[in-house]
Amino acid sequence: MKVTLGLLQHACTPDPAANLALTLAMAERAAKAGARIVCTQELFRSSYFCQSEDYANFSLAESIPGPTTEAFQKLARKRKVVVIASLFERRTAGLYHNTAVVIDADGTLLGRYRKMHIPDDPLYYEKFYFTPGDTGFRAWATRYGTIGVLICWDQWYPEAARLTALQGAQILFYPTAIGWHPREKQQLGARQHDAWEIIQRSHAVANGCFVAAVNRIGLERLGGGAGIEFWGQSFVAGTSGELLAKAGADDETVLLATVDLAEVDPTRTHWPFLRDRRIDAYSDLVKRFGD
Repeated sequence: MKVTLGLLQHACTPDPAANLALTLAMAERAAKAGARIVCTQELFRSSYFCQSEDYANFSLAESIPGPTTEAFQKLARKRKVVVIASLFERRTAGLYHNTAVVIDADGTLLGRYRKMHIPDDPLYYEKFYFTPGDTGFRAWATRYGTIGVLICWDQWYPEAARLTALQGAQILFYPTAIGWHPREKQQLGARQHDAWEIIQRSHAVANGCFVAAVNRIGLERLGGGAGIEFWGQSFVAGTSGELLAKAGADDETVLLATVDLAEVDPTRTHWPFLRDRRIDAYSDLVKRFGD
């Protein structure tokens, strides 16, 4: 079965209502252009607030179900599209997650994935805000195929991709907010971006599935620092890691790519990585290190 994906790449402002309105409008454009599965970028409703540790930012969180999920459920029903939407989830007082919801083409909220790997790096102070996920790695059978969702820092971990693929995912979606520290861009920028793209394309190869990564754009400065220059360049990779579509670094765009889910089975048959896995020899993966 062929299905068109729509990745929504854009800049974000400090105004949650404006960001939601823009993302919904872009999702409508994607659906009108033929997209059947639409994916937002990570934490699209706000600026990337994790640049600083500020208790006031917890007011940005919302419950699930809540206003964002309800808006996208309405759109999904209207346009008959599957939606993956990234949210700052307020689970209860003092307990928050970086979460993506999966909504089927009839508006049904199929479930949620809570980000498992939480970074704590300069300007990416996510451990202050997010409790590590407890949903495990999941896949959902939607109207247009079986999909898995992982979030940003998760994209560097082959274990996460493999375990999601083992749940049956034909497409791995990665809502993302990643960019350069401006002072590092000249020296390290190309290397950093290439590593990001290569690792995700390798997940497509290793698992014989499609990979769709959607990233924001723009320079965001919070807390008086130099900020983060988000590098955009959202992309879709095929089952052998080949680039099927890629957005620019600065473009607000709906990136469309049509994938043929029938390619998953022959790819996995001809490259039988799942068959040849030595699951009897991998027990040390649950150790922090080799000693």
